[in-house]
Amino acid sequence: MSIENLPSYTKTQLALRNGQDRDEIWVAYKGQIYDVGNSRLWKNGKHYEHWAGQDLTEELSDAPHTETVFDKFMVIGILTL
Repeated sequence: MSIENLPSYTKTQLALRNGQDRDEIWVAYKGQIYDVGNSRLWKNGKHYEHWAGQDLTEELSDAPHTETVFDKFMVIGILTL
């Protein structure tokens, strides 16, 4: 499925995919939503001081890694404003 054909989600819908309210553990980065549920680093929707269900675009500058970390996760949707 190409990016253009992915479903769109609002920030409110993304917030429900936090590993607490539902089993899904999703994060957004630069308008794309990633499923990070298979990562051992995102157990229970928390990764260090970051929580799933959020747009992490602004927070990446504080991370010890680059945006290439998202390459290992599947894009499952587009974040709408």
